[in-house]
Amino acid sequence: MNILHLDASSSAHDESHTRRLTAQLVDELDASDVVYHDLEERQLPHIGVSVRDAWAAEKERDAALDELAARSKQLVTELQAADTIVIGSPMYNFSVPSTLKAWIDHVAIAGQTFEYTDSGPQGLLEGKKAYLVLSSGGIYSEGPAAAKDHLDTYLRAVLNLVGITDITTIRAEGVALGPEQDKAAMQQASAKIKAL
Repeated sequence: MNILHLDASSSAHDESHTRRLTAQLVDELDASDVVYHDLEERQLPHIGVSVRDAWAAEKERDAALDELAARSKQLVTELQAADTIVIGSPMYNFSVPSTLKAWIDHVAIAGQTFEYTDSGPQGLLEGKKAYLVLSSGGIYSEGPAAAKDHLDTYLRAVLNLVGITDITTIRAEGVALGPEQDKAAMQQASAKIKAL
């Protein structure tokens, strides 16, 4: 099994709920090969004109555009090669950290990971498994705040776009609601990982 493991938390390793849980999950999965990206340490540039130009075949090439295109191509190749994708993400302001959004923008590229058809977008990465390891200060999987969850719903939409539909979500919720809830949330998430 080849795993692509992404961590997007801005917290230190020993303080991050998602980093600890993704490490446990990857260990449990016992992969033959793991490609790891700490998106906080290796921040990708946000998509701008230069990055978009690098993807366009008709643009006149220079060394800078070639370097940008090569970086995105490497990220796409890693995603294509992975059997399993593990994404660790805390909820920041109801959605993903900008570092994870930047990675998504570098791999969700028409003609490479999905294509447009007469019936709408069609993913090109079918047959893969994804695990979303998510944390949030409040409770968003159910109850009155559920409509504000743009973390799990967004990541599922992006993965579906590129053809990945086999998705399992592991949550550590309510970690800001006091030490007891924090501990219980982590124990519950850890138990779910062990049960997979």
